[in-house]
Amino acid sequence: MGMTMTQKILADHAGLDNVAAGQLISAKLDIVLGNDITTPVAINEFKKAGFESVFDKDKIAVVLDHFVPNKDIKAAEQSKQCREFSCSQCISHFYDVGKMGIEHALLPEQGVVTAGDCIIGADSHTCTYGALGAFSTGVGSTDMAAGMATGTAWFKVPSAIKFNLTGKLPENCSGKDVILSIIGKIGVDGALYRSMEFTGEGVATLSMDDRLCICNMAIEAGAKNGIFPVDRVTMDYLEGRCERPPVVYQADEDAEYDEVIEINLSEMVPIVSCPHLPENTKPATELSSIKVDQVVIGSCTNGRMEDMEAAYKVLNGKKIADGVRCIIIPATMEIYRECVERGYVTAFIDAGAVVSTPTCGPCLGGYMGILAAGERCIATTNRNFVGRMGHVDSEVYLASPLTAATSALTGYITNPEVE
Repeated sequence: MGMTMTQKILADHAGLDNVAAGQLISAKLDIVLGNDITTPVAINEFKKAGFESVFDKDKIAVVLDHFVPNKDIKAAEQSKQCREFSCSQCISHFYDVGKMGIEHALLPEQGVVTAGDCIIGADSHTCTYGALGAFSTGVGSTDMAAGMATGTAWFKVPSAIKFNLTGKLPENCSGKDVILSIIGKIGVDGALYRSMEFTGEGVATLSMDDRLCICNMAIEAGAKNGIFPVDRVTMDYLEGRCERPPVVYQADEDAEYDEVIEINLSEMVPIVSCPHLPENTKPATELSSIKVDQVVIGSCTNGRMEDMEAAYKVLNGKKIADGVRCIIIPATMEIYRECVERGYVTAFIDAGAVVSTPTCGPCLGGYMGILAAGERCIATTNRNFVGRMGHVDSEVYLASPLTAATSALTGYITNPEVE
């Protein structure tokens, strides 16, 4: 029996000719990732186990992104521990204030990850890098500690669901609408411990930012990972960017899939995920009576340049509705700088928004946009669980940057219309 893309990557990194779904393997790692919240726990476990040095200083990435610039004393202490460890271990890929960005936007941008990699990260949205044709998945801090020390991790080889994409997205839709639609269709456990493998002629019509967004939210369907084939879009993105040459894997024609789901991109409409699960999706047109207090455009899901462009397209020359707080967070310093150079930041401020340095901030209810009881937010983030962005009696609606920015102008959830 043939292998899927994910299975081929895992087999190669395990030094095996073949692997099968359910098989337990030990695989070599190309990158081990942690952030300012999860790395301190990993450092403590690393030292408790008696390890003195990491397996490869060039294959560890530590990104301070959740609470930076530090929001309080605890956050400052956690960042300090990361700094001291990274310095003592001569970690090549350490990103602090001034260089930092939201980790899952930063690592692809900086060429730290590439096609064919096997990556673990102590953050559930590590599955983002499947957009580049890599196997990447989130793990706990203890697994991160073991990965930093040994350069290996054990996995149960996942089975897979094939998503066959056809057609092309309408102008008012993006990758966020695609993944929300899929999660609405299969549910938050619909791909539990399985690989979501995206194929079909429609793949070529999706930008890299679309693909990064889609793979980012594979975990919201319970998946072990999401992955796209490596095509011209991928190679153009990787060219001149990555420190290691890409390795291209292709699924075998006789690869086994648990099921095949057809997705016609041409039929996509702007989708919103309502409280309190990502699977609770509805077309934006059905939610026009929902008043919002806050809009957040950013996060590891939708803080990239195309997302900033979408927000600018809507907000430029317009005014945000009275009573609405609009927070825009470019995902990396490079994206922030480009927004400044293009005049986007000025346009956002003139519209009545605030623009933050890169941070996860409000996505996880950390800071920079906490909700009070009874408040509603429409956000381009990835989760809308009870209390996710603040008070347990607040509500979070997930949407694309176009939908979120359009809603900021009206004060209600509003379907974006593109001229």
